[in-house]
Amino acid sequence: MLKPAAVLLLSLCFSAPVLAVNTLAPRLEVQRGQGTPQVALTLDLCMGQTDRRIFDLLIAEKIPATLFVTRRWLVTNSTAVAQIRAHPELFEIGNHGAEHVPALDHAGKVYGLKTAGTLYNICREAEGGAAAIREAGLARHYMGWYRGAAALYSPHAIAMLEGQGLRIAGFSLNADMGASLPAAVVARRIGMAHNGDVVIAHMNQPGRPSGAGVVSGISALKQKGFRFIRLSDGAAPVRPATRLPRSCAEFLKEQPRL
Repeated sequence: MLKPAAVLLLSLCFSAPVLAVNTLAPRLEVQRGQGTPQVALTLDLCMGQTDRRIFDLLIAEKIPATLFVTRRWLVTNSTAVAQIRAHPELFEIGNHGAEHVPALDHAGKVYGLKTAGTLYNICREAEGGAAAIREAGLARHYMGWYRGAAALYSPHAIAMLEGQGLRIAGFSLNADMGASLPAAVVARRIGMAHNGDVVIAHMNQPGRPSGAGVVSGISALKQKGFRFIRLSDGAAPVRPATRLPRSCAEFLKEQPRL
């Protein structure tokens, strides 16, 4: 169930920003498990490297997850991409954009990231991310989920992205605050997950302590009897496609209200 809500304070990747009015951080939960509690593990791969501590655990323990990738990460992590392709039973791919740009249609910065500034730029960011997923041979892993950089959106951005057939991937439990928290804190936060939570963490920071906490937290949930699912296993995707139905220019020309 997607529940957009105004953001007061949220730390994802960088120091806390001053957010504009009507900036939204959609909340998403998946269907609760009957008898066995379940959570959807979502891992952002913004840019940089692959945290093998987390990735190797997922493969070894056969733990499903939804991986949100950018073009920037895809083009520099060919080994990990090949492993994702080899495990369609485990990994679902989400679109994290081409260049890791926040989906905000006003000028400024959030968590140190320059915002898209216009709806056209937001659309192109999503379009470029989808193209990169397709070019990486991951089309069959992609079910139409989109998460912009910083997971923050302007209302018009959400309307535009959903109008293009994408589904906004919110979350209900922020595990690592942009890979900025100590391992023990991350492990404790994940260990406190409830049935139906969507967990967000990062798998692109192998040099930070937070990754060890993600590993410990996942192991703790397994010991509690939790089941791990992909987003589309617990919340129906919009459509299994990697190409936006219309070009950004065509779509926005038809949307005068945006």
